[in-house]
Amino acid sequence: MMAETTPKERWLAVLRRRKPDRVPMDYWATSEVTKKLMKHLGCENMKEMYERLHIDAVISVGPKYVGPPVPEDSDLYGCRYRNIKHQTGVYRECIYHPLAKYKTVGQIKRNFEWPTVDLYDYSVIPEQAAKYEDYPIRGGGSEPFLTYKNLRGMEQAYLDLYMHPDIVHYCLDQLFDFCYENTKLIYKQIPGKVMLSYVAEDFGSQTGLLISPAHIREFFVPRMKRMMDLAHSNGVYVFFHSDGSVRKIIPDMIEAGIDILNPIQWRCKDMNREELKRDFGEKIVFHGAMDNQYTLAFGSEAEVRQEVRDNLRILGKGGGYILAPCHNIQPVTPIRNILAMYDEGYKQGQLI
Repeated sequence: MMAETTPKERWLAVLRRRKPDRVPMDYWATSEVTKKLMKHLGCENMKEMYERLHIDAVISVGPKYVGPPVPEDSDLYGCRYRNIKHQTGVYRECIYHPLAKYKTVGQIKRNFEWPTVDLYDYSVIPEQAAKYEDYPIRGGGSEPFLTYKNLRGMEQAYLDLYMHPDIVHYCLDQLFDFCYENTKLIYKQIPGKVMLSYVAEDFGSQTGLLISPAHIREFFVPRMKRMMDLAHSNGVYVFFHSDGSVRKIIPDMIEAGIDILNPIQWRCKDMNREELKRDFGEKIVFHGAMDNQYTLAFGSEAEVRQEVRDNLRILGKGGGYILAPCHNIQPVTPIRNILAMYDEGYKQGQLI
């Protein structure tokens, strides 16, 4: 009797362009959804839930913060947050931006101290990874503009690309350097065990890019490529996340070195699945594509199952696809739709 394929082996088969026993399935959801799902299934821990639903989840590892105490409503950059309640859960929103008042790079240099990797203990990582040896391990990576927007404020951050490019370049250098050193230290702790690093930036809206291609190429691509080169030099695959309509920048990302494209929000403009598969299917692996703006949240169980079959037929043709929600499953989503997605994915994914 052959041993069952592990989630790790399933992912590696797809990444290496080999045929897996079935299409892998990943899990992204808010904490409220996970709690509700585990209660419904009677599962005591996440691993039990993954096994029950045949989920090939990515397991994240990282260092432990050991620096000076940080207030509960803040982060180590000095940004402050407030919990915003909505009908079915809570989101944390940044309400104080410590770099918003500065007009020059010089002012920032004189008044702001950047965090370093010395604030973290990396020795905890091997134990984290040991608990999930059969699963794909994620470690390191970057998403600095998300931090930059919190430091400067959302509106000011986008204006800076035009009005204060020197501030953007300076701050992104500091943020990317931290990510680079952090990633190196994670790799060092568990040599050869990290499979994925997320090199992410949210470039897309529902209808197009939030940032011009010229600015993406100036401010982001070179710095992201440095992160990707670090990953590849350590045998790690690059998982690129950007919500929304990002069709125009995908060729640049492929040239920079991405291996996986997430989340494939196919209802957005220019994100037609057939065209993405036709134009980029031989160069990258697709991850996601289960729509959670309509299908998972408000669609019928039949619609969810049909979308699973459509994604497998279109994006899974010839390999190169990992089925997953196209962002965190939201609390408004019926449990029956989540169960239908993984049930249909498990059954139909064996036929691809």
